[in-house]
Amino acid sequence: MSEKMINIKIDGKEVSVPDGITLLEAAKIENVKIPTLCFHEDLCIAGNCRVCVVEVEGWRSLPASCATPVMDGMVVYTNSPKVRRARRDILALLVSEHSTQCTTCYRSTNCELQELASEYNIDNEIYINLLKNKSFTVDRSSWAIEKDESKCIRCQRCVRTCAELQKVNALDVIFKGADMKIATFFDTVMSDVVCTNCGQCINRCPTGALTERRYIDEIWEAIGDPNKHVVVQTAPAVRVALGEMLGYEPGVRVTGKMATALKRLGFDSVLDTDFSADLTIIEEGHELLDRLKRKLVDKEDIPLPMMTSCSPGWIKFIEHMYPDYLGNLSTCKSPQQMFGALAKTYYADKKGIDPKNIVSVSVMPCSAKKYEANRLEMNDSGLQDIDYVCTTRELGHMIRQSGMNFKELPNGKFDPFMGESTGAAVIFGATGGVMEAALRTAYEIVTGREVPFDGLNITPVRGMEGIRDAKIKLENVLPEWSFLEGIELRVAVAHGLTNATKIMEDVSIGESPYHFIEIMACPGGCIGGGGQPIPTNEEIRKKRAQAIYTEDEKMKIRKSHENPEVIQLYKEFLGTPLGEVSHHLLHTKYTRRERV
Repeated sequence: MSEKMINIKIDGKEVSVPDGITLLEAAKIENVKIPTLCFHEDLCIAGNCRVCVVEVEGWRSLPASCATPVMDGMVVYTNSPKVRRARRDILALLVSEHSTQCTTCYRSTNCELQELASEYNIDNEIYINLLKNKSFTVDRSSWAIEKDESKCIRCQRCVRTCAELQKVNALDVIFKGADMKIATFFDTVMSDVVCTNCGQCINRCPTGALTERRYIDEIWEAIGDPNKHVVVQTAPAVRVALGEMLGYEPGVRVTGKMATALKRLGFDSVLDTDFSADLTIIEEGHELLDRLKRKLVDKEDIPLPMMTSCSPGWIKFIEHMYPDYLGNLSTCKSPQQMFGALAKTYYADKKGIDPKNIVSVSVMPCSAKKYEANRLEMNDSGLQDIDYVCTTRELGHMIRQSGMNFKELPNGKFDPFMGESTGAAVIFGATGGVMEAALRTAYEIVTGREVPFDGLNITPVRGMEGIRDAKIKLENVLPEWSFLEGIELRVAVAHGLTNATKIMEDVSIGESPYHFIEIMACPGGCIGGGGQPIPTNEEIRKKRAQAIYTEDEKMKIRKSHENPEVIQLYKEFLGTPLGEVSHHLLHTKYTRRERV
């Protein structure tokens, strides 16, 4: 933003604003609301919906405020009769081509078009309904994403999201004029295109054209079946975003109320994905150390840098875009899938329950987790390890359906036995969290001392910059790790698949200096996942991340290797990290996929 200030007049008020900003930004500074549909803070300017038009004195046409820079001396009207008429006509035209089954739409009351149509008193009598002349399809082929053409307003947010934020380009504009629509390559179904299932398109869709594929009814049926034992796990990012679905401001932690709500919904056992996040750190940390030993001591040709494998959107991305580097991925399953494998083996045995009667449900901030749960590799328990995945949004709907007053619920706790966790697991929810948790454990394993950062907070890997890195020198290591003495461990963190591409380009040309890289598919990591409450933007992501770190600091135990339930798990069932049982249940391989 420029430091130079210029003077303009907005709705009769003289204001001084930074040179170079847009009229929309200038109005926001002055707390003047201008409606938008194609605009989103995370994306480039498009200016194609025209809902944000304003009147500028001396100009013949009404410019789009999102795409018009301020100029010294401008006189702007954001709510003149001419502007209101134009906006009303634009909205009416959009509504004339839109399926207005609002009462049965999943996005009802959380739809930007619905809100503006109500605000501007739009009815279907202004223009004829054009839907009857067109045929539409609802694409439910994907495990993760549902696409309904009849609700698309062609704002192209999804197209820009997929191209700019994720560099996947699964969606694009095809045809022109009245036939124009948003579609996949060759207009094929979602399941057959190069899509990472990340759901970022869903988070930026202003209507119900793109939603997650929902399994709420199936979960209710399982809960109501007396012959089924239904366990639920909840990811760390859910507890700092669920409140947004239920009347709280962004960044409010609702962990205790969430646990109580899940019990009252009827789940037989309310457990925590954070438990298996701690387990992931133990396995992944030892895997990194094992790779370093085999590379430095045994002189084996072991792929480095090692890359995290917790984000299923990132996994699908590397399978398509960089399959030659699948060997660099950690073989560890994600915490969701580790939990699922244990639920139908270790948990079932301890509880004396036939695994066939266990229904394993996970609540995730991520639409890609739905796809991950249905991967053919994820059945090492002998059954499908995770039966149903519901998003943070879906859980919010279930709580509202139940009639509970969420704000009045007492704070509860997760059930014991696969419900204990540490602060290191909580921070999995924010970009850099997996790396920070891994370093807290790996450094202590090697040196016998806590990681040398203030209060365990490894701040170099925190933040919203696209790519961040850190160095930790290993000195005075324990005798069994003497080969690491004096090594400067180099690590990097990236979030959003555009940043993942930058990292991978360096790896592919042999210029990566890192030993260990964390990559998350979604901006901000899981707190900005494709299943989180809408809207999402950088400000909201920062508030959710801060809530994650606050929860970590309030935990009694903040290092994964000190989780007593994980220690018990190894003693009773797994044996040792990277051992035979853990190799079978907790590790996997991934698949080379074509780009088209």
